[in-house]
Amino acid sequence: MGACGEGSMTAGKTGVEVLLVEDNPGDVRLIQEAFKELSMDVSLASVPDGDEGLEFLTDRAADESATLPDVVLLDLNLPRTDGFEFLELVRSNPDLTCVPILVLTSSEAKDDVLESYERAANAYLTKPTDPDEYASMVAAVGEFWFEQAALPTTPMQA
Repeated sequence: MGACGEGSMTAGKTGVEVLLVEDNPGDVRLIQEAFKELSMDVSLASVPDGDEGLEFLTDRAADESATLPDVVLLDLNLPRTDGFEFLELVRSNPDLTCVPILVLTSSEAKDDVLESYERAANAYLTKPTDPDEYASMVAAVGEFWFEQAALPTTPMQA
């Protein structure tokens, strides 16, 4: 069916939708609070592992009345399906290839950065060490991804 090809990312939406794939409740809370501080309408859905993230996306893609999230924030260190496998599975699904995925992890390892981009992550962000810095990181994400970047409403033509 090709959910990406049917304009299901942003068509008809008034706000921005983010899917957070994160298993640490403390990080989830910090990210939720940071998004509340933005001056835009952001709906944040959160799932605790890669399996639930995949289910969320594939269910949305299969539902003609639903929309895909505008951006996915993905931790790498997840139970069950980890972040790398999640990236690989999402990028291999033609209905989901257009969803921007931003890796948001505590790892600063060069190998993790490289592997994330090799698996088609759209950006790699390191989680702040200071809880107060989450607001500025989320504000930067919001400004770039929701105000500056053009998000897909149709698939890119090869």
